[in-house]
Amino acid sequence: MSFFNKIFGDKNEDENNSSSFWKLIEDENDLKTAIATSENKTVAIFKHSTRCFISKTILRNFEKEVSENQDNNTEFYFLDLIKFRDISNKIADDFEVRHESPQLIVFESGSVKNSASHQDISLSQITE
Repeated sequence: MSFFNKIFGDKNEDENNSSSFWKLIEDENDLKTAIATSENKTVAIFKHSTRCFISKTILRNFEKEVSENQDNNTEFYFLDLIKFRDISNKIADDFEVRHESPQLIVFESGSVKNSASHQDISLSQITE
């Protein structure tokens, strides 16, 4: 591994080590499924910029926190907002949540319960 990969991480490493609790949002149907799921369970959508070191760091910290505190009443969804910017924009428009990156948006009963960005992202956003 090169010096820069040690500091900034390796793109392939991220893909290979991605946490198994994520469900991906890659189209509008995935988003509809997530929102429908929030009628019965809490849903957390993590919007991640794959081009941003800060987003990568926040993501790793959040994944560690979730892994250490398993919560069976929350479904975790992951949105790569670089690849799927139109879905990110749809979330902002439909739910009137200002776009930020990284961002965690928590849904219950089809509505936004909470949202946080950058270093404010934590599991506590889900339980508040």
